[in-house]
Amino acid sequence: MQNSSRALVDPMASVRAYLEAEKSSSTRRGYSTDWADFTAWCGRVSEDPLPALPATVARYLAQLADGGRKTSTIQRRVAAIRSAHQAAGFEPPTNTEGVKATMRGIRRTLRSKTTRKKPTTAALLSKVLEHLPRTLAGLRDRAILLVGFAAALRRSEVVAIQLKEIERRAGGVLIHLGHSKSDQEGKGTEIPVPNGKHLRPVEALDAWLAAAGITSGPVFREVDRHGRVGANALSDRSVARIVKRAIKAAGLDETAFSGHSMRAGFVTEALDRKQDPLLVKKQSRHVKLDTLAIYDRRDNELEDHVGGEFL
Repeated sequence: MQNSSRALVDPMASVRAYLEAEKSSSTRRGYSTDWADFTAWCGRVSEDPLPALPATVARYLAQLADGGRKTSTIQRRVAAIRSAHQAAGFEPPTNTEGVKATMRGIRRTLRSKTTRKKPTTAALLSKVLEHLPRTLAGLRDRAILLVGFAAALRRSEVVAIQLKEIERRAGGVLIHLGHSKSDQEGKGTEIPVPNGKHLRPVEALDAWLAAAGITSGPVFREVDRHGRVGANALSDRSVARIVKRAIKAAGLDETAFSGHSMRAGFVTEALDRKQDPLLVKKQSRHVKLDTLAIYDRRDNELEDHVGGEFL
C-alpha cells in the first residue's frame, strides 16, 4: 500500500512549483500570452517554435516591428521565447548575434517613432479631479488617481493593494507591497502616502472605502452600472481606462496619457520642485540612481515625504 501511494506522488511537482515561483504571476501570464503568439505565428509560416531557428525568431521580431508593435512588447516576446527554450533545455535562439542585432536595429528604428505619454502633474491632476462624477465609481477613480500619484505606483501595484496592507500612521498611511517589477523576489516594501494639504490622497482613499463598504480584500474593485461593488480587484488595464476616461472628461487628449502617467507625474512634479533625487527614487523604487539609496535609512517616511508640499 505504501509503495502504491508513493507511485501516485508526482516527483516533479515540487520542482515545478519552485520554477513557477521564480517569476511573478503577472510575468508568467505575460510570457504565456507572448509564447502563444509566437507559436501561432510559427504555425502560420510552417516553422518550428521549439527549438526555433535564430532566423525564424528574427523574422518574427521584424514582423512585429513592421506591424507597429512597441519596443517594450517586442522585448517581452524575446524574453518569453528565451524562457520557453531554457525551460525545455534548449539553447535560446535569442542568444545568437543575429537575433540580438535584429533587436538592436528594431530599437534604433522605433526609438524615433516613440511618443512618450504625458505625466499627470499636480496641477493637471487637480483639473482632472474637478470633472469626476459624484458617484461611487467617481469616488473610486478619485482614490485610484490620487493614491497612484502620491505613491508613484505602477498600475499593477495599484490594483494589487489589499486593505490589510494599508497601515495607518498619524501623518498618513504606509502601503505594504509584495511582488512588484522592482521586487521580483517579493521581499516587500513600504510606500508612504501622507495625508497631504492640497490633493489629500488619504482622504480620497477613506471616502472610497467608506462608501464602498470595503472591510477586507482588494481595495480597488469593479463598480457595475447599478452601483454594486464587486469582490474582485480591478485589472491593471482598467486603471489605464480610468485614467484616459478622466483625462477625456476634463477636455484633454486622452491618447497622450496612460496608466503610467500618474507614476511619471509624481516623479516629474517632485523633481521640478527641486526635491532630492535620492528621496524621489526611494519613493518611486526605480533601480538606478544607484547604491546611495541603499544607505538612506532615515525613519521619517512621512515627515520628510517628497510629496509633502504638493499632495
